[in-house]
Amino acid sequence: MIAQWVFMFALSRKQNLFIMNSLKRLYQSLSERKRPEDIADLILEVLNGKLTAQETKVLKQAANGALKNKLWQYTSMLQEFAKPIGAEKQVKKAIELFGLNDIAAFDYASPDLVERFIVNVSSLINKAPGANDFRKDRLNKAEREALGMDVSKRMYNKQWRLLKRLEEKTLRLAREIKKSEFQQMAKNGLARQISESDFYKDVDTACFIAYYTAKSNIRSIFTNGKQERAFDTISAMLFLRCTGINKTRKPIFDRLMGRRNLNPRKLSKTANWWAIAHVYPNVAVLAHLSDAQKGVLLGKWTLILQDIAELLGELWASNSINRQTMIVKRGNDSTTWNHTAGAWNKARDHWMNLIYATGTEFILEELCFGKVLRLMAADVAYWHSATGGDLDPNTYVWNQLPLPWEVFEGTAICTKEMVIQACSKVRLNPETSGWIAPRKHSVVAFKPTPELVHGVTIANPFLATILKKNKVFSGKAFKQQF
Repeated sequence: MIAQWVFMFALSRKQNLFIMNSLKRLYQSLSERKRPEDIADLILEVLNGKLTAQETKVLKQAANGALKNKLWQYTSMLQEFAKPIGAEKQVKKAIELFGLNDIAAFDYASPDLVERFIVNVSSLINKAPGANDFRKDRLNKAEREALGMDVSKRMYNKQWRLLKRLEEKTLRLAREIKKSEFQQMAKNGLARQISESDFYKDVDTACFIAYYTAKSNIRSIFTNGKQERAFDTISAMLFLRCTGINKTRKPIFDRLMGRRNLNPRKLSKTANWWAIAHVYPNVAVLAHLSDAQKGVLLGKWTLILQDIAELLGELWASNSINRQTMIVKRGNDSTTWNHTAGAWNKARDHWMNLIYATGTEFILEELCFGKVLRLMAADVAYWHSATGGDLDPNTYVWNQLPLPWEVFEGTAICTKEMVIQACSKVRLNPETSGWIAPRKHSVVAFKPTPELVHGVTIANPFLATILKKNKVFSGKAFKQQF
């Protein structure tokens, strides 16, 4: 009997360790770009024995398509977001030129650490960080000798130039990191800012956040229609588990997304609504937060909007963008613009939800930021026109309103009434279109994640890899790389 008890205890401990390992992998996925199918498979492991037959059936729609369940177990899609290239090359060269000892466990992708390194090394040749004028800021021979610098002019110039390049690299690195953060924010909101402790507080919460984030991270498809929405039937099922609503009643499941006013008092007390609000600011979710929590999120998104607006303003000034059509042309950095515009619209959606959740709609009477439109490829615009489509009415509204960065700079104002008037000119409902109110989305059916090459669906992942290497569908000259 004792042996049986010991065996059961050991088995239970082993199962708990297995589940915890799966939960850690789910948390790690918040900073990655895993396929929803692979996340669904992990969720099956975490919720093993806790799902109803109907829930298991819904979840297996995705889990059956996990890579480990496929014959080739391979995808051409990158499993993480592109990361900026750090300053490892430059720092190591500086260590070599100055005869320094190697630095253990140095984070070359941290602008703060690299800046600290620059300050310390610059002092060795009495160079002030930021003083980078080659003619005015270098020391001459007499000045070097007076400071006791026993170094040749040639070596001094090499060290000085390297530090200048390292400073420039650090500035570029900080900018690239910001652009990368905005790219991820455009997809999944503040998923990366959810702490481990908040993520692990409730298993159902963790599973919903991980799957919804993975679904949100799916790449855009080359189409002249709307993109796939992230809140699918699996997201809805996992969200229902968080609410604690009777999950066996199918009508509630079907009507979930139509019920924007779920009574927060009837929602589960165990779910971590604070964590969920970082990625899915549903009205019911925000209603379950305290005033202090809503205030923190509102302040955070306002600061984020300001940061994004600053980068958008820089991009607008350095790119000759056709505002009337928003069709990309040669010389436009469309990738950076579209990622940043996506981040603005995502941040604006969260900000707008919080404005209404905190009952501060009066702010919109004086401050109502507009959306930022993405640049459209010329072939997509032609495709849209050829199929009888016209210029998106949102483009007309965008043309009528002040630019968001001008509003932040204080050189222009954008009020709710101005937005309403701009929408009315093109017979666009300002509320349902998301210009002055939170956008509402309906639940969509689950669809398998496609293999994409520049937005074009390819049936086979190996073929997709070959097409990518040869720059097919990239808009660039075909280059054979077999």
